Amino acid sequence: MSQKSCVIFCRCGANVISNKKLDEIANGLKNLDVHVFELQDLCAFSVNEKDVLNAIGTEFQQKIVIACYPRAVKNMLKQGGVDFGQFEVLNFRELSSNEIFIKLRDEYQIAEGKALYQEQMTSLEVPAWFPVIDESLCTLCGKCARFCLFGVYTFDKKSLKVVNPLACKDKCPACGRTCPTSAIMFPRLDENTVLAGDEPGNKKMTVDKGSLLMTLDARNQNRRNIFRQGVVEQAEEERRKALEELKATLGKKN
Repeated sequence: MSQKSCVIFCRCGANVISNKKLDEIANGLKNLDVHVFELQDLCAFSVNEKDVLNAIGTEFQQKIVIACYPRAVKNMLKQGGVDFGQFEVLNFRELSSNEIFIKLRDEYQIAEGKALYQEQMTSLEVPAWFPVIDESLCTLCGKCARFCLFGVYTFDKKSLKVVNPLACKDKCPACGRTCPTSAIMFPRLDENTVLAGDEPGNKKMTVDKGSLLMTLDARNQNRRNIFRQGVVEQAEEERRKALEELKATLGKKN
């Protein structure tokens, strides 16, 4: 008995890929023999339309999500309390439209045909910008929660949670830049970086053999410290701007 399959396509509103590419993917999906759910957009649905996602997760055995970085998507749905079961993610930031359709055909046996295509929009007026925690990397140091000024997190020595995602300020990934293990991600960040959800690279292994290697290691450590200081300064500047924007918004209301 064949699996009941569907494709969940994120019609991203964060401009991480072009509207032209989004249209190419949408038009191509309409010519496949599969259920397609075009969601505008997946980040907002994970906050405000969990019932819709849970229903899809229950109905279909094979689920292919076309969105951004798999690490970001999988942790975002888990954080949102979405029970999606097993699913695969095709990263439209890195894959071309043609590569996506080749994978759907060759790896997931999706044939050509006429799709059962549904477009769904969330009632969330502003698409959600918020941090996502990769629990597999989080060491519960609490730096992100202490750095955030807007009540997005709760933290104690045994738990770090995003409890108020919509309090996060648009385009402010400052708390994530302070994370020493790259456990904090922003799926809507217009960067192709670990902070946007890319997989962290392998850490450089140091070999304690000979004075030359020790010297090179010390130089590398110094460069890392300089880089880290720059990241902290960038984070502080982003936080300052977010706070100023909040004050300006509150001032207009009063």
